[in-house]
Order: sequence, then C-alpha cells, then structure tokens
Amino acid sequence: MTDRTGERERVTTGRPGPGEHVDPELPGIKEYEGEGITVTFEPRRCLHAAACVHGLPEVFDLSRRPWVLPDATVPERVAEVVRRCPSGALQYRDRTEEASPEPPDSPTRVRRTPSGQLVVRGDLIVTGAHGDRHETRVVLCACGASGNQPYCDRSGPCGKADDDVPEER
Repeated sequence: MTDRTGERERVTTGRPGPGEHVDPELPGIKEYEGEGITVTFEPRRCLHAAACVHGLPEVFDLSRRPWVLPDATVPERVAEVVRRCPSGALQYRDRTEEASPEPPDSPTRVRRTPSGQLVVRGDLIVTGAHGDRHETRVVLCACGASGNQPYCDRSGPCGKADDDVPEER
C-alpha cells in the first residue's frame, strides 16, 4: 500500500492485499520499506518505551501516516535506533545485504526488571501462540496476565509503568 507521501506500508493482518500472501495465524505486522532498510512493527508487542520517537523523530513520528519513514536518514542510524526498542516490536532487515535480518546480540543477555519482567536480548527462539519465532529482543511476561503470552503487554502487575528503567547496553 502506498500513502500520500509515496512511502510503501505493507500491513500483514491476515487480510492479504493484491498479490500478497499472508499467514492468517501470524499477528499483525506492519512493514515499512526503504531503499536500504526495511523496518517492521508489531503493535501488540509495543510497550511504548518511546526509544524510537525520541531517538530518531524524523523517521518515527506518531503524528503522520505512515509513522515510519525509513529513508529519512541513513540505514545505519535507523538500525541503531530500532535496536533500542526493548520489546522487539520494531525490527529491521538490511536491504543492501540480500535482506539480511537484524543480527542478535552476543552473548545473549537476560535482565529482570524490578516488577519481574524478563528483558532478553540475543539469538532467541520464543515459543508462543503462533509457534516458534526467531527473535533478537523481547520483554517476557512474568506474572501470567498478558494477553500476548509469552510477551509482556503491561496488562498485569509485572508490567507496571514505573519499570521504565533505561536498559543497560
């Protein structure tokens, strides 16, 4: 889909557009293609840490549509800011290297927030309602109240907003 700015926004919600194949079992993922980088956004995983909008407002702007313009700066800067997203709701693929996915942190790191969430970064396989998914960054629910298990959606006691402690890098 192309909007008024000419940016392409592909939304995978289980309702494919013309010439698009979408697995109806996958969660809604929005894809924003740029010349050198493609940014994906999975709204159900977003915890509103705002690392994106504060880190690169010319690319990530909630007041416009599409809200992600990957070509507003160089792909390396976009990738740097996307990697700051603690939940993994934002991810990227480098289009200059044969669509290579985001490289995982090494070694894998696990950090528990004061209320119990697990913040995990590395080469991960996460099993959830949609099967196994390869991940590089996740915030996992510790209380069992999330409607998006195993990911935290801040609906239970482990997702209290006062846990917005900047992640150690």
